[in-house]
Amino acid sequence: MNKIKISTSVVIIIFLLLANITDLNAQTKPLSKKGFVNLFNGKNWNGWHLKLRNNDAEMAKKVYAIEKRKVHVFKDMPDSLNLNTGENATHGLFYTNKKYSKYILKFQYKWGEKITNNFDRWQYDAGVYYHVSDDQVWPIGIEYQIRYNHLTSKNHTGDLIRPKGAGYDWYSTKEGKSFLSPKDGGILEDKSDWMHLAKPTKNYNALNNKWNTCEIIVMGGEYTIHKLNGDIVNMAFNLTPSEGIIGFQSETAEIYYRNIEIKEFKDIIPIETFIGH
Repeated sequence: MNKIKISTSVVIIIFLLLANITDLNAQTKPLSKKGFVNLFNGKNWNGWHLKLRNNDAEMAKKVYAIEKRKVHVFKDMPDSLNLNTGENATHGLFYTNKKYSKYILKFQYKWGEKITNNFDRWQYDAGVYYHVSDDQVWPIGIEYQIRYNHLTSKNHTGDLIRPKGAGYDWYSTKEGKSFLSPKDGGILEDKSDWMHLAKPTKNYNALNNKWNTCEIIVMGGEYTIHKLNGDIVNMAFNLTPSEGIIGFQSETAEIYYRNIEIKEFKDIIPIETFIGH
């Protein structure tokens, strides 16, 4: 009996040591694929809560439908609902209950066919808010814009949006039209604007029923990096707030989200780890 107890204790100790080593590896190897956990389980809304502009909880369940481990936004809603009326009742977000500060967030999205709300002004528009300090439909936080303007055939996914109450430093080309890294000669913006365009890219999928892979690498208040299909398209520094909940938007068009996962860090990872020297 004593031998069995000792053996069991040894097994437990070894298990704990291995768990600590795994955690350490995740901390010291930020570029490793290890350490990611599913933020959305693909089955239900455990760990999340839903918010619509009209505060209709039952409608929110229709706006954010779970389908084959994906979130299908507007699946159970009619096409052209409230289109260009100014009502925009189904603008909203599905929010994490937990706050996050230092992490890599990965997810995929693709566009559907339905359009709704103020599509005339903001074509194929959605986004991900992070470092959110409240859980309103228009929150205080920082946005990773998800958007495609079919009228100009222009990608806007990866744009930064800075709502009132949030802050960051952003660097751009001399004309101030799009992101340019400070190490490549980017000029510090004077903080007069709220939208900051991503670096132009052709590496995206628009209305072709193909998925885009997105990453938000954010280290508290130090910096954020927006990636689209493996490419760095935007960055900002000196962020406020420096932590918060995360929300995925419903806005002007049918959209699918899947493979939402996160890798957290205890300490700030130097930006050179992700962008090189």
